[in-house]
Amino acid sequence: MKGIWAWPTEPKEQGKTLQKILHEDELVAILVALTNHPEGLSNAQLDRLLANNSQWRTLLYMKELMALGFVDYHVHLFGDAGKYQLTELGKAIVLKIQVPGRPA
Repeated sequence: MKGIWAWPTEPKEQGKTLQKILHEDELVAILVALTNHPEGLSNAQLDRLLANNSQWRTLLYMKELMALGFVDYHVHLFGDAGKYQLTELGKAIVLKIQVPGRPA
C-alpha cells in the first residue's frame, strides 16, 4: 500500500519524509485542523473537513498519521464518538509546517 508509514530517526530522512507529507494536501489539512481542535475530531468531522465524500480515504489518512506517530485515537465511553488528537510529535510537526508565508 502506497503512503508514508514510518517516521525515520535520522534528521536528514525526517526532512525528506516531511517534504513528502507537505505534498499531501489532505494530511496537512488534517494536522492543521487537529491543531485548531485540541479536544479532537471524530471520523464524521474529518469527513466534512476533507469534503472528499470518501470515508475510506479519510480512514486511510488517519491510519497513516497514526502509523507515523502524529495522531492518537481516543475511544469515549457511553456512546460519544471517538476522536483523533495530535500526539506531542504531531504538534511538533505542525509547528514545522506552519511557517509564515505558507498557507495552512
